[in-house]
Amino acid sequence: MYPYLPVTEEDRREMLKEIGVSSIGELFSDIPEKFRLRRDLEIPEAKSELDIRRDFESAASRNNSLKGKASFLGAGAYRHYIPSVVNHMVSRSEFYTAYTPYQPEISQGTLISIFEFQTHVANIFGMDVANASMYDGGSATAEAALLALRMNRGKGRVAVSHTLHPEYIDTVKTYLHGQGYEVIEIPAQGGMVDVDALERIMTEDTVGVIIQSPNFLGVVEDIPLISEVVHKVKNASLIVAVSEPMAYGILEAPGSLGADIVAAELQSFGLPLNYGGPYVGVIAAKEKYLRRMPGRLVGMTEDVDGNRGFVLTLQAREQHIKRAKATSNICSNEGLCALTVSVYLSLVGKEGLKAIAYQNFAKAQYFISALKGKSVEVLSDRVFNEFAFKPSLPVKELNGRLKRKGIVGGLDLGRFYPEYDGYMLVAITELTRKEDIDNFLSAIEEV
Repeated sequence: MYPYLPVTEEDRREMLKEIGVSSIGELFSDIPEKFRLRRDLEIPEAKSELDIRRDFESAASRNNSLKGKASFLGAGAYRHYIPSVVNHMVSRSEFYTAYTPYQPEISQGTLISIFEFQTHVANIFGMDVANASMYDGGSATAEAALLALRMNRGKGRVAVSHTLHPEYIDTVKTYLHGQGYEVIEIPAQGGMVDVDALERIMTEDTVGVIIQSPNFLGVVEDIPLISEVVHKVKNASLIVAVSEPMAYGILEAPGSLGADIVAAELQSFGLPLNYGGPYVGVIAAKEKYLRRMPGRLVGMTEDVDGNRGFVLTLQAREQHIKRAKATSNICSNEGLCALTVSVYLSLVGKEGLKAIAYQNFAKAQYFISALKGKSVEVLSDRVFNEFAFKPSLPVKELNGRLKRKGIVGGLDLGRFYPEYDGYMLVAITELTRKEDIDNFLSAIEEV
């Protein structure tokens, strides 16, 4: 906790004098009188620094620390092991203080790190090009939908799978409804996209289809079959959203299966869980989408002397060109998060990523087999490291039992899907031990 150093009355007088006004009231004189507050704010009286510190320490002491405990929560935010060298590297001052390459000619280190990040992403998802500077997976998915619409001259509608992350669906609708576009949902069947329903939806004005694989229920979608249906419509783009990229350590890349665009959240690659952020979203796509992609694109080139250099290319952000001509108003740079992803992926390597992914898959299959052995209904075993099942007791009660065992249970799917009320969504990663799963199973059996 950093102490707060207040401004003294003398400081205020000097600042007001410097800017040529005599009082705080005069400073805000352009605000109409009817909008001014003429009473004190309804907030508690000020406290000393010592009292505030005591209040915070008292509140913190009531927290239930989960450090070292088993957790089965996933649903778009995953607890993976982060080697200590990752934080060591990204905490170096030359990385930690870097922000955004406004002067690319003197920001070669920053540009190189973004270029390497883009290369990792394109390789993992089987795409020709990847960008940087998306906020998170949800906004990246919405930006991907707008990209599909731009490829059709801004005309058409977008279909989203019912099994897409519910918060991603909300973000897509917020982005697109605000610009007058229609968003329709594709029904699900057995935890997957209902392909027959998709075929009926695929009219000439459906120019973008968004699915998630593995989807929010943990099920791996049939991307080749969906791609075949989508691409029967001229100019239609298949967008695959990914919230658990670790799956592509063993799953075939979406780009190899017929996806045109991938919108992903890369938190699993070296970023800790931290109350909802910061995350690192990304869009990767086939080459034909290159000139209409949002965000940052770093390219490699040579100067007049033949020396290798890196540049910002196809600058389509509103910071660089007229806002009316910009592809997006995204103005941030998740440079440190992107660098973390690159350090993590470089450290574990291709074979390491595959080994970690296989651990996730194998442990999930062990859990599923054990549940089926106890006659517990599992929604689908076509999964990577996350799946839904229906316990014999209410989810809230089961989570209470797990809490008493020092275990964080899964997500109650009834919160998002009325048709799956009574189902729990659990995630298993390389950090999940066999005894954690066995303890979870014992909680189901308690009488």
